[in-house]
Amino acid sequence: MTESKSKTLDFNYRRRATWPVKVGNVTIGGDNPVRLQSMTSTSTMDTDGSVAQIKRIADAGAEIVRLTAQGVREAENLAEISARLRADGCSVPLVADIHFNPRAAFAAASRVEKVRINPGNFVDPGRVFKKIDYTDEEYSAEIEKIEEGLVPLLDICREHSTALRIGVNHGSLSDRIMSRYGDTPAGMVESALEFLRVCLRHDFRDVVISIKASNVCVMVETVRRLVDAMAREDMHFPLHLGVTEAGDAEDGRIKSAVGIGSLLAEGIGDTIRVSLSEEPECEIEPATGIVKFIASLSSGPEVAAVTVGEDYDSYKPSRRKSRWTDRLPQVVGLDIDPDSLSGALALKAEDGIAPELIEELKADSDRVVVLGSEVSNALGHLRAFLTVLKSEGVENPVIVCRDYTGLSEQERTIAASVEFGSLLLAGFADGVWIKASGESRERLTALALNILQATRLRISKTEFISCPGCGRTLYDLQSTLREIKAATSHLKGLKIGVMGCIVNGPGEMADADYGYVGAAAGKISLYKGKECIEKNIPAEEAISHLVSLIKANGDWVEPSGPVR
Repeated sequence: MTESKSKTLDFNYRRRATWPVKVGNVTIGGDNPVRLQSMTSTSTMDTDGSVAQIKRIADAGAEIVRLTAQGVREAENLAEISARLRADGCSVPLVADIHFNPRAAFAAASRVEKVRINPGNFVDPGRVFKKIDYTDEEYSAEIEKIEEGLVPLLDICREHSTALRIGVNHGSLSDRIMSRYGDTPAGMVESALEFLRVCLRHDFRDVVISIKASNVCVMVETVRRLVDAMAREDMHFPLHLGVTEAGDAEDGRIKSAVGIGSLLAEGIGDTIRVSLSEEPECEIEPATGIVKFIASLSSGPEVAAVTVGEDYDSYKPSRRKSRWTDRLPQVVGLDIDPDSLSGALALKAEDGIAPELIEELKADSDRVVVLGSEVSNALGHLRAFLTVLKSEGVENPVIVCRDYTGLSEQERTIAASVEFGSLLLAGFADGVWIKASGESRERLTALALNILQATRLRISKTEFISCPGCGRTLYDLQSTLREIKAATSHLKGLKIGVMGCIVNGPGEMADADYGYVGAAAGKISLYKGKECIEKNIPAEEAISHLVSLIKANGDWVEPSGPVR
């Protein structure tokens, strides 16, 4: 008789061990704190504007700043920007962001502290969204091209003590990867590993890896898969975390906190960027808040280890089966009257779950459990408790309740997004109950719904996938995003991409239903899914054309009241 295998899960907060990577005067990974980053939105040829913006970003608390370098000219001007900053006493390390142009990467590597390349377009030709069948011989030949193209860059980086970031983005995978893996987490992981294997073969370890998506669920699953894949190949590169094209305002902050915070809470992540369609210095405060909240998880009572079956999916856990599995996650104060829960069984996760309690719950599986916690590392205890319920087959509905009284609005937003986001992504919580004395029920309900939207478990409004803008942006992205929201934010469930240029356009908004993409100065192209429908529309006419496109495809409804 074959024994069933099992595995043990540890929900205590412990950082993943990584190799340290020096980026100028800042070290990422190892025993160092999680580093904060942002990216300029100025033209890299605008030396004065870039220097001034970098200083604002650094003054806000960023430890590393990235600039786009779409060509050799921009890459060479990074030296002037760096010299001006150093002369003014600003020592923040600079990163060159490269797409499609290896020559720009070679030029930048001797001028800045780190170079970022995208495996989807550094060696392979740009993705054209066509299914291409590769023979094994053709595929192997393309792999060899990676080594031929990457090694010269590694040599320059080694000579100048320049670090490398290998940055994979969902939606910008090469057609070669797409031919074998599709636009999947597995494909994103393999795209990164192909480049990392070359780095190790040539004994180059000054590498940071990022693997991003605008879909929080995809981003979290993919990073988990990457961490396991690297561990199997004895790779310990530090990780850069971010939810790309997260948007602006509260939506962007919640998406970032859910994605980045869920992984940091698992000990994954060494440097982060909160990408917002706002001024870049605005990204640092929420990033600081996420890191501060995660630091609080290291205190509190030890979380007991949990044993689960071999079939437990640690990448993308399935939803725990309960009497409410057929319902959308419920929000207390909207779907459920708090007073109706007076007969529910109130439990604290940190008290653990005894065998007799399991039997009691199974005997009355319709009884609702309100599960809370009052310790600083509540998330670990909540995940452990709910994992036991799932493993034991307990089907009672569970409402997770957290009280954030005493926190500021931003602190509450971050704490709730990390805790509930992590639980929801793990397949837990039939109900969400957010408390905060002195805050209106409407405001707390909106927070709960926004977290559920970020995890894509309950859609209550339009989702805007918008990039933060950079030196490649071809129009006023922030004001345009506000205008598009004013025109379309009543279209519940629709995903609209608002992208500054073609680099972050067709590929990285591939998850959107409609796309608004900068095509040239003052010109916009509109997409339906991955297909370009209209090209080079004058920017002043583009929003009305977008509305017409949505109407023509039957996705438009007239607003029933003021569009918020």
